[in-house]
Amino acid sequence: MRTALALLIVATSAHANPRALPFTYTTDTLAAGNAELEQYVDLIPLRAISPTTTQETTYLASAFQTELEIGLADRLELGLYATFVPMFGDQLASTALFPGVGNGLKQRLRYTFGDLPIGLGVYGEIAENEREIELEAKVLLEQRFDRVRVAVNLSAEYELYFAGQREVVLNPSLGATYEITARYHVGLDGFLRAEYPMNPAPAMRTFGLGPELYVGPAVLLAFEKVWWSIGGYVRVTSPSHDLGPGEPYGRAWFRSMIGFDL
Repeated sequence: MRTALALLIVATSAHANPRALPFTYTTDTLAAGNAELEQYVDLIPLRAISPTTTQETTYLASAFQTELEIGLADRLELGLYATFVPMFGDQLASTALFPGVGNGLKQRLRYTFGDLPIGLGVYGEIAENEREIELEAKVLLEQRFDRVRVAVNLSAEYELYFAGQREVVLNPSLGATYEITARYHVGLDGFLRAEYPMNPAPAMRTFGLGPELYVGPAVLLAFEKVWWSIGGYVRVTSPSHDLGPGEPYGRAWFRSMIGFDL
C-alpha cells in the first residue's frame, strides 16, 4: 500500500515544471497535454517625489504576471501571459516605468532539442502592452553535473513603441542550482538589462539605459502540485550611483513565483 501511494505521489508531481531560477530558464518543458498556472510578483524599491511634501521618497514598484503554460507536443510548450503594473501617478510624481513590463498580454513558445551533449532550447515571445509591441528571442543552454545545474539564457528584444521609437534590449541571464532533495533546491541567479535606442541613438548613455546587472540567491520549494520559487537580487553595477526620482533600476529586486499543476 505504501509503495503504491509513493508511486502515485511521484506520478502526480512529475507533471509540474518548477522554475528553480526565477530569471533564468532551464531546458525543461511540460509534457504534451499538461498545463500549469504560474503567478509572478516583482518588487523594486525606487525613488519618487511626494506631492504633499515635495521631498524625495522611496516607494515599492510592483509588477504582476499570470502565465498559463501548456504542453503542446514533446518538448514544445506554449505560454500565455497577462501582465499588470500598478501606477503611483496619483500619489507620487516622477515615478519610473517598471523595467521590461507593462499592462498587456504576452505569448511565447519554447522548444528544447533532445540527444545533445548539453541541454539546448529556443524561445520566442511577442508582447503587446499600452506602450509598445516587443519581439523577444532566447537561446537556452543548460548543463548538469550530478545535483548541480548550470543554465545560460542568451536573450534580446526588439521594441516597437507606438510613439515611433525603436529600441534593442539585451537581457541575458545566468544561474546555477543545487538539488538538496527533489523538493528543495538552492541556487544563485543573475540577469543583465541594457537598452539601445535606435532612432535617434542618444548622444550619451544615461543610467536608465543600463547595462545594469543584478545577482542574488534563489530558493525552490516543490510540493506535489504546487511549487514556489523566490529570488532576492542586488544591483552590482553602478555601486556609487545615487538613485534619483524616475530612474528604473533600484539597488534591490525581488521576484516570487508560484506554480500550480493543472
